[in-house]
Amino acid sequence: MRIEDYALIGDMQSAALVGRDGSIDWLCLPRFDSPACFAALLGGDRNGHWWIGPPGRQPATRRRYRPDTLILESEWDTPTGTVRVIDFMPPRDVNPDVVRIVEGVSGTVEVATQLRVRFDYGRIVPWVRRTDGHLQAVGGPDAAWLHSPVPLKGGDYAHRATFHVKAGQRLPFVFTWHPSHEPMPPQIHAEHQLDETESLWKEWVATCTHGGPWRDAVVRSLITLKALTYAPTGGIVAAPTTSLPEDIGGVRNWDYRYCWLRDATMTLEALMNNGYLGEAAEWRSWLLRAIAGRSQDLQIMYGVAGERRLPEMQLDWLDGYEGSRPVRIGNDAVNQLQLDVYGEVMNALYLAGASGLTADQRAWSIQRQLLDYVEEHWDEPDEGLWEVRGPRRHFTHSKVMCWVALDRAVKYVERHGRTGPADRWRRTRDRIHAEVCEHAFDAERNTFTQSYGSSELDASLLLMPMVGFLPADDPRMVGTVAAIEKELMSDGFVLRYPVAEDNDVDGLPGGEGAFLACSFWLVEVMAMQGRRDEAKELFERLLSLRNDLGLLSEEYDPRYSRLVGNFPQAFSHVPLIHAARALSEHDETPKLARDT
Repeated sequence: MRIEDYALIGDMQSAALVGRDGSIDWLCLPRFDSPACFAALLGGDRNGHWWIGPPGRQPATRRRYRPDTLILESEWDTPTGTVRVIDFMPPRDVNPDVVRIVEGVSGTVEVATQLRVRFDYGRIVPWVRRTDGHLQAVGGPDAAWLHSPVPLKGGDYAHRATFHVKAGQRLPFVFTWHPSHEPMPPQIHAEHQLDETESLWKEWVATCTHGGPWRDAVVRSLITLKALTYAPTGGIVAAPTTSLPEDIGGVRNWDYRYCWLRDATMTLEALMNNGYLGEAAEWRSWLLRAIAGRSQDLQIMYGVAGERRLPEMQLDWLDGYEGSRPVRIGNDAVNQLQLDVYGEVMNALYLAGASGLTADQRAWSIQRQLLDYVEEHWDEPDEGLWEVRGPRRHFTHSKVMCWVALDRAVKYVERHGRTGPADRWRRTRDRIHAEVCEHAFDAERNTFTQSYGSSELDASLLLMPMVGFLPADDPRMVGTVAAIEKELMSDGFVLRYPVAEDNDVDGLPGGEGAFLACSFWLVEVMAMQGRRDEAKELFERLLSLRNDLGLLSEEYDPRYSRLVGNFPQAFSHVPLIHAARALSEHDETPKLARDT
């Protein structure tokens, strides 16, 4: 399956990818970042999968999510009739479940299923036994049960069955994980859980306040973001997958199953802007727990429960998606210095307060510590927004976000009565602003650049008017946007920055696709500049890149007309929501920055 051929189901603690052919090829249990028990996505069927569909594994004739839910329905038309498979993960009580209901729509259809459980990312072949008609798989700390309405026969380290389903008949299959030292969990009632899951999602979507012309796209993106939230703690993962390549066959393969402060704060803003203050409160609590301690120990990412050690390693027994190796788990970028996250955190907490979230004195105390660090270190080079693995630089975006951190601190004092050295913060803020305008601006070309002294451009420059650093119609911003449109676009999409053999910025070989967030940023800036027709045209092009279920990965590769990178990606759906909001405004005047 291509990356865009997958659907997402989840229970807000983990998630599965279901292929268009009816195969679940990726599932980590019990958490997003746990070892996978189905890892065919990064290897092959031998690394674990669960397939249900008519014999031959043909793609579904059609599929959809039930409206305003994360419940997937896939249908196959066959010469003898039509069959539907309903896939979902019910909200978790104790143990995670995956439910697959096979429903006869018309006629009588032959259906087959194949189950290969492989714990530890496809490495452990479990011991499987039959107990009271159900299958149990045990391997090390993991155990799983399959409750099946038809008997499965073992062979070749897999279990299979073939059966027939008539119109109106419904056969529920339930896969349940639990720690191997615990007894078998109580079996859930599939049909009851289906009703409960549908009601939960519909009630959640009913809270959405977005009413613009792209509501369907916004709602699907919001549901996706909610699905990437780890309910027990409020942490938000960047994506539910690891090592889906940015360049097919290349080495730019990273583990995104963690909580990046940057991604999470942008996700938080999108949720708050659409009426979801509860998620904002939960995320703030997660943040305060995760970053508690010394300000110099702030990390760019954490585990879903706030874990700080995320060591990167390679899984050499997996071939990688379409041969894209290495397959990585963990992420060494956790140790990088990325000064922009201080601004992201300050901005998110400021917006949370402005949106009506009750003030938290503990939060302000921690913010004061973060500000002390910014004042002392803002003038240092760092790895920047894109987590480059080349030399540290004075990245323009990092300086701008340090400005944001201090700017929001000043606003806290001026507008919300917080105590702090506002005059000192204001002086440092203004000094950063002046330095960026002097050292990061190329007057001859009338554009800001990626870093001090560089001639390269960077899509992150598009964020400058959004955070209030300069108005969108400032001549320097107009020139920067024009330069990006001229020099940093490929096949009509915005690249993050130039990737070439003689460019050592990111320190990695190979190329990459167009980072989708960057093009959505351009849409929003165009709208802020009053270029609504151009913005709408680009926005519609970007929407057309979503798969048939409305999902986006990290990047799009125009060379192959394919989605690439981890999937689905919060950092793509968040700017989609912001861009739709910007375009939904009816007046033609330039828009104010989001910080106001």
